[in-house]
Amino acid sequence: MSRKEIITADTIVHVLNRGAKKLPIFRQRSDLWRMTYALFFLNSENVPENWFREAEKMGALNNFTWPKEWGKRKPLVSILAFTIMPNHFHLILKQITEGGIQQFMHKFTMSYSKFINSKYAESGSLFQGKFKSVIVDTDEFLRYLACYVMVKNPFELFSGGLTGAANNFDAAWNEAINYPFSSLSDYAGLRNSPILDKNILGEIFPSPDSFMDCSRDFILGQKMDIIDQKIHDF
Repeated sequence: MSRKEIITADTIVHVLNRGAKKLPIFRQRSDLWRMTYALFFLNSENVPENWFREAEKMGALNNFTWPKEWGKRKPLVSILAFTIMPNHFHLILKQITEGGIQQFMHKFTMSYSKFINSKYAESGSLFQGKFKSVIVDTDEFLRYLACYVMVKNPFELFSGGLTGAANNFDAAWNEAINYPFSSLSDYAGLRNSPILDKNILGEIFPSPDSFMDCSRDFILGQKMDIIDQKIHDF
């Protein structure tokens, strides 16, 4: 999507970015947790500079609890779905405030890049330039995009990759729903993360079984072309 396109309130956007030179965006598993915390704690207009340290001291990290000392939380975006992979991430966002997606993504990627550079005494850009974004313009696109973000990507971590997962869908599903760095477990009914706003996708998928059925159709029915045509140059 060209950033000259206007993103208004309630626009839904698929946002993605990968590590520079397609390299990993983490060194330790705890780094991916840091990135997951950022999805919640940086999604507000009012965030302290040392947000992680403060939230950790207050015991707010484990339960993703917004500290009352920070004032009322004022989200910039609604996060409908997410998956963080070893060398890239995918988000489905709905803009709330004017310029909210741009503001949130700047805080999200800059904060994590600074964290990695500081922790590992490195420098330079962690991500491959500015994030790529695609406006979600149809219900069909949103439906299969949810499967792409939350199922197709974790399935790539299955033994034998995506092909192996397609040949063993149930086993791959049972493994993927326990992957903590994705909202799949929330839509599978195993978790209720404060990161998410499930209202929109909750209407499309009113039960865990309905999402699983759509995901099976997406993976086995070769519906990925619907998504690939939108993000072919990622």
